[in-house]
Amino acid sequence: MHFAQYYLDCLSQASYLIGDKTTGRAVLVDPRRDIDDYLHDAEAAGLRIELVIETHIHADFLSGHLELARATGATIAFGEAAETGFPVRRLRDGERVSLGADDGQGVTLTVLATPGHTLESICLVLREHPDDDVPFGVLTGDTLFVGDVGRPDLLSAAGHTPQDMAARLHRSLHTKLLTLPDATRVFPAHGAGSACGRSLSSETSSTIGDQRRYNYALQPMPVDDFIRLVTAGQPATPGYFAHDAALNRDGHPLLEPGPPPALTLDEALAARDRQGAVLLDCRPLAAYTRAHLTGSLHTSLDTRFAEYAGSVVTPGTPIVLLADPGTEQEARLRLARIGYDHVLGHLPDPAAVLDRMPELSSSSRRVRHEELGLGESRLAGVAEAEGGRTGGAESGDALPTGSLPTDSVPTDSVPADSGPADIQLIDVRNPAEYEAGALPGARNLPLAGLAHRIAELDPSRPVVLYCRSGNRSVIAAALLEAHGFAEVCDVIGGYDAVGAGTQ
Repeated sequence: MHFAQYYLDCLSQASYLIGDKTTGRAVLVDPRRDIDDYLHDAEAAGLRIELVIETHIHADFLSGHLELARATGATIAFGEAAETGFPVRRLRDGERVSLGADDGQGVTLTVLATPGHTLESICLVLREHPDDDVPFGVLTGDTLFVGDVGRPDLLSAAGHTPQDMAARLHRSLHTKLLTLPDATRVFPAHGAGSACGRSLSSETSSTIGDQRRYNYALQPMPVDDFIRLVTAGQPATPGYFAHDAALNRDGHPLLEPGPPPALTLDEALAARDRQGAVLLDCRPLAAYTRAHLTGSLHTSLDTRFAEYAGSVVTPGTPIVLLADPGTEQEARLRLARIGYDHVLGHLPDPAAVLDRMPELSSSSRRVRHEELGLGESRLAGVAEAEGGRTGGAESGDALPTGSLPTDSVPTDSVPADSGPADIQLIDVRNPAEYEAGALPGARNLPLAGLAHRIAELDPSRPVVLYCRSGNRSVIAAALLEAHGFAEVCDVIGGYDAVGAGTQ
């Protein structure tokens, strides 16, 4: 058997190439859109890809099933409950997919219908020989992760409640996956950082036995407790998820490789002013905060670039990349992985442009945690995240009077004539992070949903933003500034720095 896992760190996404070396027949499971690595490895191993299997209709990335079908002639397959806009093979619960010379030989995948994350979700039990008592492994898609289970709330807009989907997920886990032998390896579709769950491990494989023992969601508990557990505290859903799910379901244009064209500054600004293009600065955070084109958005290539871009840029919006020389093709590809294909071009060497024309640039306003003016007694619980949220009322959008005196904030961050009650303190972390501990008086508006909730903030009042380490808050600050907020700053080092300051 040939078995290879392809793990994409920037999207925390795993895909799998499985083949029978005797027959040369192979399948690809949950492929990404850029398929060259798969094709190269299959050719090197003497394999021909005959089938592309999707464990479900993905929302967090644009899958490569159409690209692979064009390149190899492979058939596309989904679970039986999938509704797609293109021809697919529908895999039934219990169906065997054999890669051997006949159904009684060779590498075999057995389909398990496992609704819960989505209605059409399936898992694939992999055996090197059809009669092996202990499977080589099980590809669990988004049903079971290492350390977590799939979130059940993504179909709310389609009329399926998170509670209903969680009940389905419980049945799938306990009547299908947990009946497998403990030694069965677990190969999920995602790892730590993915918004498809809340507590995913950085490990990219495990076993059924270890998950039975250590996965919080698989511990013995009543079904109602499981439902409450897995429907609470899920990460905010990035804005592009619905867009990608629709493209993966209905079909999408095939990936066009190659670098984006170079644009002059005048062309980049004209694209912004006449075509509504977003100027997306993907340089490192330090370079962006030091100087950037006024009104540009930001997410760095050294972070979860595509996911964050998909949180602040509306799908379909034209994009002009502001990237360090030599990184523009990488930026375009990573945007394409989430279906953001409308990249008009890139501005070569934006740092040099900013040096030549400083009148077009701005610097980010940032404040150190020591300058927040929150006394030690107010921060006593900040370093004790396990003790519960230490912030004020969830609905409060201003700091309590006296908690952030204006003389504690640099004059280039918050205006000197702003009273403490004028300041809007915004926590852009995910809900579970906020509930574990937050700054007093902070309101939780996660970055993933901030673009749709800007109207809840007052652009005439100063805004102070923070996240865990100071990355998401800079992205959020850029978004607010692009929407006309004049007085925005973020906390350097974020909540971690505040907690460290109380030790």
